[in-house]
Amino acid sequence: MIDAGLTDRAGRRVRLRPVDDDNWRAVADVVPRDDQRDFVAPSAARYLLLSLREGVWRSLAVCADEEVVGHVMWGWDDDDQRYWIGGMVIDASRQGAGLGRATVLTLVRCLMERPDCPAVRLSVHASNDTARRLYGSVGFRDLEWDGDGEVVAELTRERLPDLAA
Repeated sequence: MIDAGLTDRAGRRVRLRPVDDDNWRAVADVVPRDDQRDFVAPSAARYLLLSLREGVWRSLAVCADEEVVGHVMWGWDDDDQRYWIGGMVIDASRQGAGLGRATVLTLVRCLMERPDCPAVRLSVHASNDTARRLYGSVGFRDLEWDGDGEVVAELTRERLPDLAA
């Protein structure tokens, strides 16, 4: 379990847990809002399959207290020697409560505890303004366009927000 001590706006503790026999169905059932389907998979089940079949990504259940409210995955890229965040989905019924921000900060903090992690990267659709604002608010900065309509963004240790502040 990964716990940075963050809560959502309702005061529920946000933790990232490994996907296991007890929670995988709840994770697979996580769905985005309809207006987000151009940017993410229609359900987190697709991301679970990517984690299982490709061996690059590691899926985590996003939990508010004990309730599964989302999915996020992370992986290591040998080409650029960086950790990446991918496939973050907060269930449509749970959005707007600060869960996305708490999820990103919790995962980034965990990854940056590793000595081989000077920065974390992600890619986001250029027209996904909501996600770009979220990532920018926690310190991610655009690096480049990837040619598929996505922006690669990076958060370095120097820009990582202080959780105590």
